[in-house]
Amino acid sequence: MQIIENRISTDFCGEKCYVHARGLVLPSGFAIMTMQKLELSGCDVFYGIEMRKSTDGAKSFGAPVACEHLRRVYLDDGTSYVMSDATPFYHSKSGKIILTGHKVWYGEDNKLLREARPRAPLYAVYNEELGDFDAFREIEMPETENDEYFSGGAGCAQIVELENGELLVPIYYKERKHAADPRACAAAVVARCSFDGETVKLIELGDTLRTDVPRGFGEPSLIAYKGEYFLALRNDVTGFLSKSRDGLHFCQPEKLCFDDGEDLGNYNTQQHWLTGGGKLWLVYTRRAGNNDHMFRHRAPLFIAEVDPERLCVIRSTEKIAVEERGARLGNFGAQSYSDSEGYIFVSEWMQNDPHGWQKCAERGSDNSIFVQKVLF
Repeated sequence: MQIIENRISTDFCGEKCYVHARGLVLPSGFAIMTMQKLELSGCDVFYGIEMRKSTDGAKSFGAPVACEHLRRVYLDDGTSYVMSDATPFYHSKSGKIILTGHKVWYGEDNKLLREARPRAPLYAVYNEELGDFDAFREIEMPETENDEYFSGGAGCAQIVELENGELLVPIYYKERKHAADPRACAAAVVARCSFDGETVKLIELGDTLRTDVPRGFGEPSLIAYKGEYFLALRNDVTGFLSKSRDGLHFCQPEKLCFDDGEDLGNYNTQQHWLTGGGKLWLVYTRRAGNNDHMFRHRAPLFIAEVDPERLCVIRSTEKIAVEERGARLGNFGAQSYSDSEGYIFVSEWMQNDPHGWQKCAERGSDNSIFVQKVLF
């Protein structure tokens, strides 16, 4: 495996930084990367989605441009919301780019709103004529007696397109009575959806996956590999993996470990998939023995082969995909471009609790965005 680094400057100012950088490269050479600004003085205070474009296969990108229809929305009661944790996906049957994510709410004080507000899985479709995304829409979830899907989202998710053009969209959610409790356990499920080039519609939901380990399952990511489907799940204590024959009904999730049985050390942070060289790969962060200074050990980014039968990471294949320079890298994206090539997108998140951005800068971070080409 060879990793070719491409580091892009963001003109970091010290007040806000770009986060949630995720992208997509197409065979035509067109590439798009979405991201959003974070208020460094707050906690998860995000602003509208911006994008950068490339016409040379992600070798170089233009300046960031605000997505006109994906700006933060301010309401008369002083609250606001924004699409967040977005990931672009190419739908081959329609030739359209879909951006999936979820809604984040803020109060009058510009802090995360703790009272229960509906939060749905969101998507926005790229309008090629306008060169911008249309306004986001909701994937309408079923109505249930206890409002089971009241607070749901497809944030940070990898989705799968089936041969017939249908989509498998992993979602995590809390019912209404637990929606305002940050410690309540979320559940995960995969939704099979149709997409006609304009509208994503729910067809059916698969198995609900639950755990009573703190905060449950979050930020699920899905990939298809050799006739099976593999799901990665975030959890406060340890990452989990599961697999399925149909992408809807999954085996009991297993804790993320090395092939010798040792805990991987990934916790409270997402993981994403790649396929290449005929193998299945996972990109992740973990406790590495020399990164205790990093918030939740969220740097560096590692990549390693996964044993698809045992659902474990093969230690001997592990390699650093993005070096640690003082800033966390835990919110990232991955794209399997072909069997010989893949991409990892990530921006340096210039917060490292309890210290501010200055501690990140002292070690070399400057909110750079990395577009790593992985050659298998």
